[in-house]
Amino acid sequence: MERYHPSEVYELFVRHMNTPRVVVDNGACETATLVQVHSARKHGVLLEAVAALSDHGVCVRKGYISSDDGRWFMDVFHVTDAAGRKVTDTDKLLARLESALSAATDALPRAVACDSPAKERLCLLELVGVDRPGLLSEVFAVLHDLRCGTVDARAWTHGGRVAALVFVRDEDTGAPVHEPARIRRIESRLRHVLRGGARGARTVLLDAAAVGNLDRRLHQLLNEDGEAGRRAPAEAPASTAVAVQEWGERGYSVVTVSCRDRPKLLFDVVCTLTDLDYVVYHGTFDTDGDHAQQGVRLELRITDRRGLLAYVTRVFRENSLSVTHAEITTRDDMALNVFHVTDVAGRPADPKTIDEVIHGIGTDSLRVDEERWPRLCSTEGDSAAGAGLFSLGSLVKKNLLKVGLIRSCS
Repeated sequence: MERYHPSEVYELFVRHMNTPRVVVDNGACETATLVQVHSARKHGVLLEAVAALSDHGVCVRKGYISSDDGRWFMDVFHVTDAAGRKVTDTDKLLARLESALSAATDALPRAVACDSPAKERLCLLELVGVDRPGLLSEVFAVLHDLRCGTVDARAWTHGGRVAALVFVRDEDTGAPVHEPARIRRIESRLRHVLRGGARGARTVLLDAAAVGNLDRRLHQLLNEDGEAGRRAPAEAPASTAVAVQEWGERGYSVVTVSCRDRPKLLFDVVCTLTDLDYVVYHGTFDTDGDHAQQGVRLELRITDRRGLLAYVTRVFRENSLSVTHAEITTRDDMALNVFHVTDVAGRPADPKTIDEVIHGIGTDSLRVDEERWPRLCSTEGDSAAGAGLFSLGSLVKKNLLKVGLIRSCS
């Protein structure tokens, strides 16, 4: 029988007394699903809640964050699906939130399960480099040439830099890539493509479960990348405002972010504050439904095969399309990929070019996902969605802009 130290048992008792409680209610609001989260305060718990909402694909329209003396907090979120409707799979959303919060507040160590069992047998590549048109095409072409099959991947661009997480395995056998000589060759080839010097490519040989939330890891890679900070615009866009006010008499600072709304905006804000070791005690988040331009969202569903990503991204490059964000997933023998694309100058892609690409790859496999973010291309006016968050420290403003809260392609 496994034994625990008395202090561990007491801590577990306290956690059980303060077990996170989640309510998902479709009847409380006419226009959105209401999500209430009650939990004991622990650093990172708010991020887990917001990340769970983001991973489920819901949009946070409004949010209220409140804490008493730092020991207990209550969060309320008004969420919809991507089309602006109430969430229909409320049971799945409830289960995801309860699972995420229980893992975040558990006092005793336990094994963390992977999102996908296949990831346990994969090698993780962390890539950081200079962004340019066609870069992802070159990366996937190199991996294909080195007989590495890409199973999952995430990529972001910001400030002239790109960060990516790529899960690979041997293309012939499906086994992990772990030979030191082969790993050195992969890193060398990718560093040359990324033009990022010694930090351009790094192989992580560990259980993929240890990576945690992939979007958060991408945040950290760009935040740690000094070049991204130097290459980022010195000033935020005209429609963006970040203000920090010191409230010394109350022991905290007030951070206000006002900008065009976009997917995962709240996650980006909370993620950055958490990684900077700031604690959010109180806050509000509100949107007016105006989404920032993210590029055309293309969904690829096709039977997986060798060289698929190298081929698809080469077609994008040959048609002068630039990938600003990518999510690569493989389930059994099916590739389920998402690409956000613009022209090489970062402007909206020509619809005729999109049509040519779709017909070139296959109309049954590639399509424009107009349902998920139907208002992404709204350009009327400069109305801004405001997010008022409370935190600590005056470094917040600098880092919000540096890691791309305003312009990151998430």
